[in-house]
Amino acid sequence: MFGDVFRGKSVFITGHTGFKGSWLCLWLHHLGAKVFGYSLPSPTTPNHFSQSSIEELLAGHQIADVRDTERLTRSIQSIQPDLIFHLAAQTVVKTGYSQPFETFSTNVMGTVSLLEAIRNIGRPCSAVLVTSDKCYENREQVWGYRECDAMGERDPYGGSKGAAELAIRSYRDSFFPPSKLDRHGIRVASARAGNVIGGGDWTAHALMVDMVKSLAENKPIPIRSPSAYRPWQHVLQALHGYLTLASRLLSRPEPLFCSGWNIGPLPGSEIPVHQVVSKFLAEWGSGEWQDRSDPTQHREAEILRLSIDKALWEMDWKPAWDIDKTIRMTAAWYKLWLSNPHTTRKISLEQIHEFERDVQLQGIG
Repeated sequence: MFGDVFRGKSVFITGHTGFKGSWLCLWLHHLGAKVFGYSLPSPTTPNHFSQSSIEELLAGHQIADVRDTERLTRSIQSIQPDLIFHLAAQTVVKTGYSQPFETFSTNVMGTVSLLEAIRNIGRPCSAVLVTSDKCYENREQVWGYRECDAMGERDPYGGSKGAAELAIRSYRDSFFPPSKLDRHGIRVASARAGNVIGGGDWTAHALMVDMVKSLAENKPIPIRSPSAYRPWQHVLQALHGYLTLASRLLSRPEPLFCSGWNIGPLPGSEIPVHQVVSKFLAEWGSGEWQDRSDPTQHREAEILRLSIDKALWEMDWKPAWDIDKTIRMTAAWYKLWLSNPHTTRKISLEQIHEFERDVQLQGIG
């Protein structure tokens, strides 16, 4: 699918012990890359990183805080990576309300710390810095947000992601401008992914986690915002977008790809939460849910859609799995995991192979 673009490349990943990070490590190892990870310990138990034994696949594994700029810089300089993925973050909207300082510190200054390390790397390098679809100023509009729209949602998590995007743009324009790429050789892009679901996610307050835990205990699923619309996509679809963007940075000489990119589903996959739950229960074969919405809870946007026109036309990327396949594969992963947790890596690799086959059959990328 990506040919030999990543084979033999040194790839440095922050946040590699997290949900998306661990899947990315597994996929890049499968593609022949030498993967180095830098992250705090996985924030959940269980977690995909440990249960898939990802550490034994890595060329390097360092437990450290991305905000430790000196240590991060030393680590990157010692590895001299061809490619960097920045995924280290505080990823939960609800946690942003209870820990706003930690959220801004991690998501903004953690990103600045990495940008400082890139500024001092001393060699050509490509980097994909992951933020979030929540980076946009949400006006509850029914059309998708575009890459040129205003940054900065009103809650601490969204505000931190918008601020991270502004930091990325500032560093890129000031220290490695795309117009002078031939002089510095540093290619920096940001990726703003929609709501990611998939097997192996145990993040607190995440919809899939609440569903699987409730189903495993034969309890009704508590749903906080049943009418909220989100741009749902499978974790492999988001990672395919990141990898496609990285492959363009590595293999194309022009600076076109050094900018921000939305990675999300095609129109029609932004269905409300209650429909996602109903589809999941249909795949599971049992269960029920209860409306636990609370008018006193902290505000979350009711409608969020992403425009992926830029990725479709300029990066030649498009989603391979629709919402039904996304939910089907997610339910299948958790069912297999519940029957035998020791086959986590096998289950995940099989889903990677299926995604690759579907991409090839559809002629994507």
